[in-house]
Parts: sequence; structure tokens; C-alpha cells
Amino acid sequence: MQEPQITEDLIAAHGLSPDEYQEILRIMGRAPTFTELGIFSAMWNEHCSYKSSKKWLRTLPTTGPQVICGPGENAGVVDIGDGQAVVFKMESHNHPSYIEPYQGAATGVGGILRDVFTMGARPVAAMNALSFGAPDHPKTPSLVNGVVAGIGGYGNCFGVPTVGGEVRFHPAYDGNCLVNAFAAGIAQTDAIFYSAASGVGRPVVYLGAKTGRDGVGGATMASAEFDDTIEEKRPTVQVGDPFTEKRLMEACLELMQTGAVISIQDMGAAGLTCSAVEMGDKGGLGIQLNLDLVPVREDAMTAYEMMLSESQERMLMVLDPAKEAAARAVFEKWDLDFAVVGETIAEDRFVILHNGEEKANLPLSTLAGSAPEYDRPWVPTDAAEPLEFVPDVDPVDGLRALLSAPSYASKRWIWEQYDSQVMADTVAGPGFGAGVIRVHGTNKGLAFTSDVTPRYVAANPREGGKQAVAEAYRNLCATGARPLASTDNLNFGNPEKPEIMGQFVGALEGIGAACEALDMPIVSGNVSLYNETDGQPILPTPTIGAVGLIDDLDERIAGTPREGHVLLRIGVAGEGHLGRSALLWEVFNRDEGDAPSVDLDAERRTGVFIRENVQWIDCCTDVSDGGIAMAAYEMAHAGEVGVIIDEGGTADLFGEDQGRYLVACSFDKAEALMVAAGQAGVEIATIGRFAGADVVLSGSAAPLAELAALDAATLPSLFG
Repeated sequence: MQEPQITEDLIAAHGLSPDEYQEILRIMGRAPTFTELGIFSAMWNEHCSYKSSKKWLRTLPTTGPQVICGPGENAGVVDIGDGQAVVFKMESHNHPSYIEPYQGAATGVGGILRDVFTMGARPVAAMNALSFGAPDHPKTPSLVNGVVAGIGGYGNCFGVPTVGGEVRFHPAYDGNCLVNAFAAGIAQTDAIFYSAASGVGRPVVYLGAKTGRDGVGGATMASAEFDDTIEEKRPTVQVGDPFTEKRLMEACLELMQTGAVISIQDMGAAGLTCSAVEMGDKGGLGIQLNLDLVPVREDAMTAYEMMLSESQERMLMVLDPAKEAAARAVFEKWDLDFAVVGETIAEDRFVILHNGEEKANLPLSTLAGSAPEYDRPWVPTDAAEPLEFVPDVDPVDGLRALLSAPSYASKRWIWEQYDSQVMADTVAGPGFGAGVIRVHGTNKGLAFTSDVTPRYVAANPREGGKQAVAEAYRNLCATGARPLASTDNLNFGNPEKPEIMGQFVGALEGIGAACEALDMPIVSGNVSLYNETDGQPILPTPTIGAVGLIDDLDERIAGTPREGHVLLRIGVAGEGHLGRSALLWEVFNRDEGDAPSVDLDAERRTGVFIRENVQWIDCCTDVSDGGIAMAAYEMAHAGEVGVIIDEGGTADLFGEDQGRYLVACSFDKAEALMVAAGQAGVEIATIGRFAGADVVLSGSAAPLAELAALDAATLPSLFG
């Protein structure tokens, strides 16, 4: 088959600028072959090279005494004591999920699970953070149903519990939904596996499923804006098989016990290309591959297609040659392909052979390390205009408005489609607060949460970035967990627009400040840019996934409110901040004002106070979207008991001031908390009580059962 001529149009179709192509010519000293052009395109696209974000990612705190491995590997690794570690990461599959919702979301789950078990960890928990367009947009129902079915179809079949996440709806996502997938696993600290190859002349082994044409060019597609040619991109979406992935995990974990694995890397974005280059580059070695040896499921595949295919459920490994037979036996037992497809070489080259011809011969370290790094022009986001007058609303009517809005209504219809109990270690699944799993065979627990408020980030990127981390911190503290570390999934529009780049820079400044102040270093993550359609960007959505440790599950904050319990607010009374609030958007259709400010010292002090006084707390939740009114309703709903808050106007009840928790406990425990708060310098106040069967807010009342029915019916009525 004759290779295409390298033309300006072909270069542009590969996502390379004229300047970038000139740099390729300089590096190689000649024109690239078609396969080489594809390899450069894959390695230099935004999705793989982080060329617009590297400068700013380096500013994030990534270390701490608990961190075993920070960013740069397949996933982050954090010590949880007793010779064990939690391995976790969050990653996007946004563009594929918009083009083909079921497979896009399913393979997003599959990819993040591979990132975890590649490190030697058995996955124990999953989450997802989803952003969809307006509910009445014609594409939204099919996206919601497809994405949810894809997440459930893959995760349920693979056998990992989905324990948390978040879902929002906003017109800014009409043309570009977000699907951010999180996975965590448990490993032994002395058995973590890394991707750096070592040793010359060692076999490079292909593991798992066969290679097809699905996903060719997927990484490049993920680094481009959408336009009216979107349907043409459907072939770039991968197809997943969770049962093959389950076998692949078991085979890999079994293989790791044999001592045969020198290094291992999953084939994710850009498939064979990215995995081989990363392994060679990290180990300071070259790689030679013979594509005639790659297991394929389609006829007459070209070198270009094989190198850029993103077929799922595949791994690449450097093997101890003395243990090749034992390794092969493991994979044959699990009915998976095992093929020696190349070797490590001393020369700094990436050599691709196919049908007896040399299809590529590139300087490997340069290919990995010389991707352009841009210091994109950026402008700070303009300060928000002060919020103008907001009329009072009947508080129960305001609550009804939030419960009938899909962003704030119960997500039960979604999470009931996910298995949250598989593996039998789930202590708290989705629905109220952070998810919690037991570390198998111990009484330790791990808590998981995912948080961001995009409307805050749009108004004030720095405060919005801080708030995403602070809310994740509060959600963990509200279970009694000590926050350990974070992963980020940074979803933004086109970074070539200075105002979008300004959002990115501001958000990272806020995230970095909060992670530093709250001891939650970023240990892994993903950047997803060019989330735009026809020039319309999404809301800036830097999702924070966070993990906390509960040393003894008997001390977890796990109860629900009961008749006669006192309702306490811990943290500042607040000024009734309604700027960019849920109430302002859902009731008044206004997107105005500034984001609430975040006092990181107060966040830390209040979180520590919650964790140090769990013995006095029966139930706890943080105050976030919808303010005290929404948080109090959620507590009452969880406990199936009415709640009464005697005082407070619209701003008091629905304001979204930060750094606050609501706590339910008996009168005696409330007294003890008051004393402890005084000693700790933490503000505390009694604001209500749990009693009866109604929700009563400043004299306005409605039966809890009526509100709960409205809450439960919102999503099924729109999408069921």
C-alpha cells in the first residue's frame, strides 16, 4: 500500500501546526514517513504532551510524607499504613463520550481501571464526575442514558463498586459533555510496578486483546475542538470489553507475583506509540518493534493504524527473559494474547518494522521530551460585578425549585444503575456524602469524593479552584476521614484563547494554594482542553477527586438524624453569599456576582475540629450547593425525620458561604461540642432541631415525604 504524500492539509489534519512540522524536520533532518508523522502527531498532541499546561502543572504541590509516587506514572500512590498503599487517578473521556456515549464512557472506565492495576493494585472503588447540557437540549437525554449505561455496563461487569461522583447540567455543556472517570486500588507498598524500562536486549511483550482499527487517531481527536464534522470522528472512539479487562487484570496481578515484570504500561491514548515511547524514555533506552508479531483482529492493517490504534484491554511490558515461559503460561491460562513484539535497545531510537520494511526510525528521547511547550498568552478573568438585589423567596418554595432542578435533585436514578456493593467492602455508597470502602481484611476505611463548582470557577478562577479542593476536604472530614491526597481532572476550553488560558492559570493558582494549605497534594491527574463546539467553550471545570483515610471504621461519622436531635452549624455564620448560587440560577435564572471566598486557614481548623470530635457527632454534612436549606433537607431525608429551622431569610438559608458543616446530635453531645468548639476557636451555633414529619424553614412548611417524592422523581421524569 502506497503511503500518502505529506501535504500541508495532511499535517493540519494531524493537529500539527506549521511551526511544529518545521521542528520535526529539524529533529529528523529529513521529511517523516506517514507512520512517523502519525507517531509525532500522537506524542505531540495536547492530550499526551500537555504542551499548553506543563508550565502551570509544575506549580502544584505533589509531595508529602504520605506520597509514595506523585504525577508522572500511570496513577498516584499514597501510603495508608501497615505496608499498604492506595493507588488512584482521575481521567477524562469527554470527546469520545459525546461522539459515542456508551462506548466513550465505558472505555473511559476501562482506561482508568488499567491505570490502577498496571501499578500492581487491585481496583476497589470507582467514581465518575459528569457534566451534561441543558435537560431540554435535544441531545442531552441520549447522552445521559448512553453515558450512564456505559459506565454501569463496564464497571458492573468488571466488578468494581461505584461509590460516588457528581452530575451537573448546564447549557455550556450542550455541545461537549464531560465524562471524568476515577478509580482507586489497594497495593502493597513493596510491590508497586512502574513503567520505566531497564536492561538492553530484553523482550518487549504485548499483552491482552488483539489490535483493531478502533480508536485510530483518538488522542489527536481528543485535542481538537468540535464542529459540524463531528459525525466523521465516530471511528476514533474505542470499543470496550469489560470481561476481557477482568481477565487482563487477573493475569497481570498473577504475573506480577512471578517476578517476571521489569516494567509495565497500559496502552491508553495513542496505544502502542505512547506506551512504548514512555517506557523507553523513562528507562533511558531505545525500543525496536516488529509489527508483524502484533496480534491483530483485522486484515491488512498498516503500520500507521497499528501504531495509533487505541483498541482496549491491552498492555505493554518489558520482561525478564529468563521468565518468559512462565509469563506466557499465565496469559495462555487466562486466554489472552501474549506476544514478544520487540526488544529494548541501547541506541536512543524508536524503530518500527513491518512487512520487512522500516516504517519509522525516530530519536526516542527527543520524541518524548521535545514536544513543544507553550507559554500561552493569558489574561486574568475580569472581577465580577457586585450582585444586585435578590428578592426573598418562600424558603420551602426555594427548596422545591432546587429539588426539581436536575443538578441538585437526587441522583438515585443514576447511581442505582451502578453496582456499589460488589466486592462486599462498601461501607457507604452513593447518595449522602463521601463514599467509603473497607480496606479488605482490616478495620481501616478509605473515603472518596469528587468536587467542583464550575459556576464559581467561571466567575473567579482562583477562588473557584480553592473551593473545589476545600469542598473535597470537607466531604472527607464529614465522614471522619483524614484527607490524604488529590487527583485533578482539568477540563477547559481552547487554551489558544487568552481568556480561557486565564481561567486555567487562575484555577491552578487556587488549587495549588488549597492543596498546600490542606495537606492534599496532587498525586495524579489529567488535563482536557479544547472542550468547545463551534467556538463555544464549556464552563471551566477543574474536577478534584480526593481520598481520605479512616484509621478505625468504628470511629466513622456514620449515623443519620433522629427525632429530638439538635441541628448545629459548625463554622462561620456567613454573610448569606448568593453570588453564583444554586438558588440564583435555578429560581431567578441569573448567573451573576462573585464566587464565595474561601478562608483556607478556617477550612483547615474546622475540618480538624470535626475529625477530633467524632465521638460527639451522630451525623455530619458540609454546606455547599443550596446552602443550609439544602444541607438540612438532605440530612432530614437521610434520617427520614422532619427538620425545623426557626429563623433565617433567603440569604441565610440559601447562601453558599464556605467552610461550614451541619451536625446532628443529642442535646448532651451538643453541649460537649459547644465546649470543645470554644476551646478550639471554632464558631458553632444551634440553628434547629429534628422532629416531626415536616421540613419547616422560617415558618414555611412542607411534608418531608412530599419533598422527597419530588426529589426522587426529577431525573426519572426527564431521562427515564
